[in-house]
Amino acid sequence: MSKILVFGHQNPDTDAIGSSYAFAELSRLRGLETAEVVALGDVNEETAFALDYFGVPAPRVVTSAKAEGADQVILTDHNEFQQSISDIRDVTILGVVDHHRVANFETQAPLFMILEPVGSASSIVYRQFKADGREIPKATAGLLLSGLISDTLLLKSPTTHETDVKVAEDLAKIAGVDLETYGLALLKAGTNLATKPADVLIDIDAKTFELNGHSVRVAQVNTVDIPEVLARQSEIETAIKTAMQANAYSDFVFMITDIVNSNSEILALGQNSDKVEAAFNFELKDNHAFLAGAVSRKKQVVPQLTESFSK
Repeated sequence: MSKILVFGHQNPDTDAIGSSYAFAELSRLRGLETAEVVALGDVNEETAFALDYFGVPAPRVVTSAKAEGADQVILTDHNEFQQSISDIRDVTILGVVDHHRVANFETQAPLFMILEPVGSASSIVYRQFKADGREIPKATAGLLLSGLISDTLLLKSPTTHETDVKVAEDLAKIAGVDLETYGLALLKAGTNLATKPADVLIDIDAKTFELNGHSVRVAQVNTVDIPEVLARQSEIETAIKTAMQANAYSDFVFMITDIVNSNSEILALGQNSDKVEAAFNFELKDNHAFLAGAVSRKKQVVPQLTESFSK
């Protein structure tokens, strides 16, 4: 049997790593013995905290499936090709486990697709273990819990589905942690931004979306101090402009999210600032504006941009 790579999206976050790690494990239990979890980028500090806490080594980083001798892949936490491995169009996609919109996706052969509008891909993988009647190892449960906590900001994000609460409770019990205590420690681990160079800061958690012919990069960082991040605006804007030129992004939207007060500041540069302003019904001043109550890129930013750019 040929090698099968299981991975989340580029610039992997905790849900991408947790869901792919667990689904690779489940795939092997289901008979896909060569399924291997890999990553499409280095893990961030939040994810590193979770991996260290549960004693799991970080997946090795790959850039090409073919270079790894794999012609079959399974995607978790994404489906859009521009967010995936470089040679995604040259391999067979066996399956997808995701909780995002479906876009820019097509295959030559049938596949399984498990798509649910829940808070995390990790939530879906948890239910797949349960549906199979399989026990979830402690470390695996810990990574799935971490993915769910990360994507829902400890169940406070509007992306949180009503079923996610019970999933989190079940996983916390299996992982042997207190949900609130561990969750806060995990989120805090991901807010150390001061020492990161601007080019790293804007790429910690960033995805590219094709919106009506425009390549729009939407990045997000979590913090407990928005003014501290904005104090570096000049440096950040220089990094954004460099990234835009290098990757032909028409627009770059940088979301600075306060995880304590559940608000965000939006810093936006590009050709379509009017469409960004229209998306959120605000006025950019000095390239940024406050967006009250916004913490979710998936639910509170990308859909609004998609609608605005379509007009």
